[in-house]
Amino acid sequence: MDPSKIRERIGRFRILVIGRANAGKTTILQRVCNTRENPEIYNSAGKKIDATVLKASTERGEHDIENEMIFRSNPGFVFHDSRGFEAGGESEFDKVKAFIASRSKETKLRDRLHAIWYCIPMDEESRSFTKGEIKFFSQCDTGSIPVVVLFTKFDALYDGAYRQLKSDGASMEEAEERAPKRAEELFAIGSQLKFLYNPKDIGRPPKCHVCLPNMDKDDADCGPLMERTAATLGNEVVEQLFVSTQQINLELCMKYAVER
Repeated sequence: MDPSKIRERIGRFRILVIGRANAGKTTILQRVCNTRENPEIYNSAGKKIDATVLKASTERGEHDIENEMIFRSNPGFVFHDSRGFEAGGESEFDKVKAFIASRSKETKLRDRLHAIWYCIPMDEESRSFTKGEIKFFSQCDTGSIPVVVLFTKFDALYDGAYRQLKSDGASMEEAEERAPKRAEELFAIGSQLKFLYNPKDIGRPPKCHVCLPNMDKDDADCGPLMERTAATLGNEVVEQLFVSTQQINLELCMKYAVER
């Protein structure tokens, strides 16, 4: 089917973004939508929420997962935000489960949840998974909705990789140049991924993960996130909707155009 006709019929690609405060969620969404502006927020009835009203609600600890975050630079994406389960405890976890269950049963494809991005910041070098994260991947049934883990702030691991390279005899310049790749290599064989994909530890592991460094920079690369997300969708119509909605990875558009 023609991607333009898919967008006309379905409308927008809907993503639930999970992660605690300061996990880098907004920054990543800005990169995905190629903007520095903050999103506009709409309630479930489609009415725009005034920023001052929203701020006041947030300060009171109120949060509505049904609210839609939309960036004017790319209104084809609709994002729903969950604060992470440490923020709201059991009640927030129940809200997320109910939201996923409800959206997965929507009869119209435009109203369904199409993907989940779970943001886990790596700003602590030896970070272990929190109880809330373990609970989600052990108990939350997302059905056919794919979950992609985003290891945000991944560049925080570069210092450790740099020190290891230096201790192995690399010069300062060489260690600095090789640190990003070494950090990825060490992470790939580290305890976090072994735990995340071990069925004995995690009952419902994610479809895949992606490491996202330096998302605060103008030349940040969201290409891997686009590619991994597209590969998990498992539905040709939804794939085409996602690929045609994203505007930052032209190679991905060309790839799917050739394959289809």
